[in-house]
Amino acid sequence: MNRNILLAAAILGATGVILGAFGSHALKELISIEAQQSFEIGVRYQMYHALFLLFVGSMSFIDKKSKNSLFYLTLVGIILFSGSIYGLATNTLTAFDFKSIGFITPIGGLCIIAAWCLLILNLLKLKSKD
Repeated sequence: MNRNILLAAAILGATGVILGAFGSHALKELISIEAQQSFEIGVRYQMYHALFLLFVGSMSFIDKKSKNSLFYLTLVGIILFSGSIYGLATNTLTAFDFKSIGFITPIGGLCIIAAWCLLILNLLKLKSKD
């Protein structure tokens, strides 16, 4: 599982850099400033959570079941949250109306929040060595 988590983190990180560059260069003339800012938020959250998954995959104190849950909550959260933001920000460039599925953005956000809460629970289980 650690390998899958770390691999997903690396892929999310690499695609985050690619999407960030695409958003700041290729989309600059095609979408509004507000849409560019939204796109950047999607990239930022994707990158934050790529780093989050690197942390999760590297930590030995997180049990396998929790790692699995953290992985899927984060992955689904990023796909729904950042993915929908990418679609909404570029909505004027496509034939598909991403506004019709905009409701998935907060669902993705809730998945991400749940992942962080699960990490908090795992940290609270740790025995203090102070």
